[in-house]
Amino acid sequence: MTVIANAKLNLYLDITGTRKDGYHLLETVMQSVSLSDIVDVDILSGSGIELSCDRADIPSDERNIAYKAAKAYLDAAEIDVKLRISIQKRIPSGAGMGGGSADAAAVLAALDRHFGALSEKRLYEIALSVGADVPFCLAGGTRICEGIGEELSDCTPVSGCCFLVVMPDFTCPTGEAYKKYDSAPVAVRGELSQFTKSLSDIGFAKKLYNVFEELYCDERIEDIKKRLILAGAEGAALTGSGAAVFGVFSDEVRAAEAAKQLPMYFTAVCSPMKCGTLFA
Repeated sequence: MTVIANAKLNLYLDITGTRKDGYHLLETVMQSVSLSDIVDVDILSGSGIELSCDRADIPSDERNIAYKAAKAYLDAAEIDVKLRISIQKRIPSGAGMGGGSADAAAVLAALDRHFGALSEKRLYEIALSVGADVPFCLAGGTRICEGIGEELSDCTPVSGCCFLVVMPDFTCPTGEAYKKYDSAPVAVRGELSQFTKSLSDIGFAKKLYNVFEELYCDERIEDIKKRLILAGAEGAALTGSGAAVFGVFSDEVRAAEAAKQLPMYFTAVCSPMKCGTLFA
């Protein structure tokens, strides 16, 4: 099976507190986009998991979240087979776009389609056990995500626009990002409901919010946002804990023209998607 694993953007992201176990509570609106990895899953006779990736810096063992997802599914379903997983990376690493989570979701979707051995509830429990963003990447679309990201609810789907993703030459490690919050928490914005009401048209782009922008106060991130606005974006923001920044454009032509003005960075024009995974 070949699965297209879509990346995600955070259109709105706020931290509302911290659980006793150290996990941070979020209010976020996530959006699946067409920038994607390609995940091939072969089910063979035998036993064990083999994973390969076309990028040398991505681990190909049990450290890889897609490997963890495969093992968790097989263990939960009590199935003994050999899996061969191959990942073609297109989603940049360290971007805040859920690339690893998307790969894990793709593996779970493939195994669920083939075996159908678990209930939907159990499938999402496994998704959460391997990563907080994996449940969203499995469901996809435009969704409100709360708790540590596992409480999904529907909202108005985004349409009639496209995104230009800009990945700079630096990263913002997630663990360090949350340590910044722990040392100097930012007051809760509390505007999630107002933001979701704006999703019916491109006006939502004026209300994009990411708490990590306040935590970082990074001139490099602000510079990319300004460049996107000057290039015609309706709005721009950081996604996840960074370091990718995205602009919202009315159409692909404008987004592609804007990309030409940012030749020093990795850029990708992508569309909003209604699902997190697609079977090729």
